[in-house]
Amino acid sequence: MNPRIEAFLEMMSAERGAARNTIAAYAADLADFAAFCATAGCAPDAADAALIRRYLSGLHAAGLSARTAARRRAALRQFHLFLLREGVRADDPTATLEAARPGRRLPRVLEEQEVLALIAAARGLPGREGLRAVALLELLYATGLRASELIALPRAALRPGAEAIVVRGKGGKDRLVPVGEAARAAVEAWLAAEDAARGGRPPSRWLFPSRAAAGHLTRQRLAQILKDLALAAGIDPARVSPHVLRHAFATHLLARGADPCGDHGLPRLHGLDDDAWNALALG
Repeated sequence: MNPRIEAFLEMMSAERGAARNTIAAYAADLADFAAFCATAGCAPDAADAALIRRYLSGLHAAGLSARTAARRRAALRQFHLFLLREGVRADDPTATLEAARPGRRLPRVLEEQEVLALIAAARGLPGREGLRAVALLELLYATGLRASELIALPRAALRPGAEAIVVRGKGGKDRLVPVGEAARAAVEAWLAAEDAARGGRPPSRWLFPSRAAAGHLTRQRLAQILKDLALAAGIDPARVSPHVLRHAFATHLLARGADPCGDHGLPRLHGLDDDAWNALALG
């Protein structure tokens, strides 16, 4: 493996705590790019913008899916940002990639299938890491919670079998938020695994505990988890954040015909049962 690529992967693992699946995806994508550069007589860390564009154009010509091409584009962006920060290069040849594609605009909101792809990527992670990622995603998408609200949820916010959670929002005001079956099941699976790992020790007061000073998951770590899942799902990580998922929740809700002043017969969004939909519709 190219030593610069190896150093980049080590940084992703040691400094960013990227998941093993994420590291494997970066390694495979950058190995493919390095092989392409070798045919041009160039090291991957010395490629210019023209060579990178030729590589990306070749992906489309080879029949690779848009998802795979987007993932490889994201891998190249992260790799060259690393080279720039480390002083290996004085420029970032990937900085103009988007500018070189006139008329192409990134969607402001994730499509429903893209959200489901993120959840599928989370389910592919091993052990407690995967269970936590699924619970985080399911809650974000099923409730539209803010990142600050999600990470600070106490363990007691969602009781077994409950169809809503109590959320403390801005101004210290509590509100009741409906939670669908999929999100409830994901949280219960995460808590069961967390309790088993504690081996009889008292549980944390937080739904998503961590070693951070606050005792719970940080916003920065939540954002990084979502970026890693985006890469694994073949979605540009720049398009995925807690705020984007909050907007996806609201947009998909409206697209399915939800109306805060409506009555019955609302279509069902992912993981929400009829009672939860009625609660949403009635505010």
